[in-house]
Amino acid sequence: MGNEVCVISIYVPNMSEAIDFYTNILGFEVNRQYGPKIVSLVHGELPIVLEENENATYHNDNKTTGIALGLKTEDIHETTKALKEKDVNFIVEEPTDCPPGKYISFKDPFGNVLEYLQFENS
Repeated sequence: MGNEVCVISIYVPNMSEAIDFYTNILGFEVNRQYGPKIVSLVHGELPIVLEENENATYHNDNKTTGIALGLKTEDIHETTKALKEKDVNFIVEEPTDCPPGKYISFKDPFGNVLEYLQFENS
């Protein structure tokens, strides 16, 4: 189980509004659109991915975040097994297909979302 950060995902309730903000306000460029709900932005070696999700919420009180920390793993099944043995609070507990490969999703003790990704080429 590795601890290399490989992607930062930002969950948004509206993709067109998010693309407008991140490109026109912050100056990022769209690198690749994986479909209507997933867009990768140009950001050096650490990709930023915008993902539209109907469950994404945001508040003006700055108490809610829509960012998930993505960690790279070479063996998603072994990583899943190790986390299950530690009673991690899973969101997606079985390796699930996603555009770059497979992922699992879980929360830290404070409710922050983390994901482990195994890329297809790994």
